[in-house]
Amino acid sequence: MQKRKLGNKLEVSAIGLGCMGLSFGYGPAVDKQTGIALIRSAVARGVTLFDTAEVYGPFTNEELVGEALAPFRKDIVIATKFGFDIDPVTGQQQGLNSRPAHIKDVAEASLKRLRTETIDLFYQHRVDSNVPIEDVAGAVKDLIREGKVKHFGLSEAGAQTIRRAHAVQPVTALQSEYSLWWREPEKEILPTLEELGIGLVPYSPLGKGFLTGAISANTTFDKSDFRNIVPRFSPAARTANQTLVDLLGEIAKQKGATSAQIALAWLLSEKPWIVPIPGTTKLHRLEENVAAANVELTAGDLRDIGRVLSEVSVQGARYPEHLQALVGR
Repeated sequence: MQKRKLGNKLEVSAIGLGCMGLSFGYGPAVDKQTGIALIRSAVARGVTLFDTAEVYGPFTNEELVGEALAPFRKDIVIATKFGFDIDPVTGQQQGLNSRPAHIKDVAEASLKRLRTETIDLFYQHRVDSNVPIEDVAGAVKDLIREGKVKHFGLSEAGAQTIRRAHAVQPVTALQSEYSLWWREPEKEILPTLEELGIGLVPYSPLGKGFLTGAISANTTFDKSDFRNIVPRFSPAARTANQTLVDLLGEIAKQKGATSAQIALAWLLSEKPWIVPIPGTTKLHRLEENVAAANVELTAGDLRDIGRVLSEVSVQGARYPEHLQALVGR
């Protein structure tokens, strides 16, 4: 597996693994041993960046990641996140909380669940408008000084927030949605990251599964699947957006690749500091995703993809309104 650097200093595999879906968000959690086996299969295939968060489960995903990666700890990078209040009894999110004392409490709890002495990359999960970002960055700076955290990250933050945070504690990576069907970061975020020397870790690089070609207007999701409330996954939007997948499929066929591999290879071709973290619960999808690092897109390929993108207008918001309000601050 090729390597890349986030923030000019944190070396990771060109493609990471988003672990959320093993425990949360996309239907029932996989059983523990299945999850451990998948994560360890990723390690065996050269993946070194593993992404989790306290809210995934909540808590169970960090525990799964910690157990799965314990034998390989010195060879891999674990990223996790803070920023929410979670009811300890019900496990329900109770709103944002990035107060410095809370950040430090979350770090201590995450360290235990992850079975580690240091969190490699600690993201603020969502910007908390009630807490100055300078205070957030300062709290993480303290944790770095104490050796409990190595690198500071932000998730779905706006450009000005990134600049303010970076002035207090250098930001190593921004995690935000970015893919062939969500290109908004190109307007302001990517130029800001390039200027400041910050890496980008795109989540949902396969459009929450849609860009794989495995989802149609007739696909039904488990009742606990997050996509049931996403406007972009309404049957009408899926029908409209199928054109993009069909056109990508044609390009993929010409390259002897899959649609998913083209989508990931496109991200890798955009900037050398972009590291996508596709998630999956299936070994064959993991292998497919990892192999995307070996797909080379020529200038002609990129022109063809650009033509497709110019012809297709993706339909449907990427988040329901109450969640959209939490991004881009």
